[in-house]
Amino acid sequence: MSTDTHRVIRPSVFYFGTPVVLLTTGNDDGTCHLAPISSAWALGQHVVLGIGGGSRSVRNLAERPELVINIALPERWEHVERLAPLTGAHPVPEAKRAVYRYVPDKFAAAGLTPVAADLVQPPRVAECALQLEARARALTPGGAGLFFSVECEVLRVHAAERVVVPGTHHIDPAVWSPLIHNFRHYHGLAPELGHGFRSETARAAASAG
Repeated sequence: MSTDTHRVIRPSVFYFGTPVVLLTTGNDDGTCHLAPISSAWALGQHVVLGIGGGSRSVRNLAERPELVINIALPERWEHVERLAPLTGAHPVPEAKRAVYRYVPDKFAAAGLTPVAADLVQPPRVAECALQLEARARALTPGGAGLFFSVECEVLRVHAAERVVVPGTHHIDPAVWSPLIHNFRHYHGLAPELGHGFRSETARAAASAG
């Protein structure tokens, strides 16, 4: 049995491979803000987001905690990348001016479509197969103010029919594939290797068989 040789490195980022989220929040003038987020994880009915400290998203959530967590699909990576150099902050913060530019209508810039949510004010992104209406319950600063960890309670889930196991409320892992941000490169999921012992989808399939 062979083992790898390791060496000490200092990566500039730790994007180990996380789903890309298109986050919609409400602006103070009643319009909406759309932003790509590459740090997100879920636990139970909560999703935790990592968001830059000087972002429009953080300011919006501090004042208006409603949001929609739209999970992008691999085929939408170019739409996401169109958003990457844009900011909704005006004027553009000094630290961002060398890289980012202000665009007020990010939906138009990305070629995406807003659709009304049921329980919150910000819209959903029509092109995302999984859309989570949510409310921010806690914003915790970190990294000397460089980022915020935002704990969100999921209120309602909208899922495209094609990614749901028929007759259930389960997302079909054989069909569903989120866009993955992997060290600043875009990927989809690789083929399945197996399933965990707590998989409800696998149990449902076995019962049906």
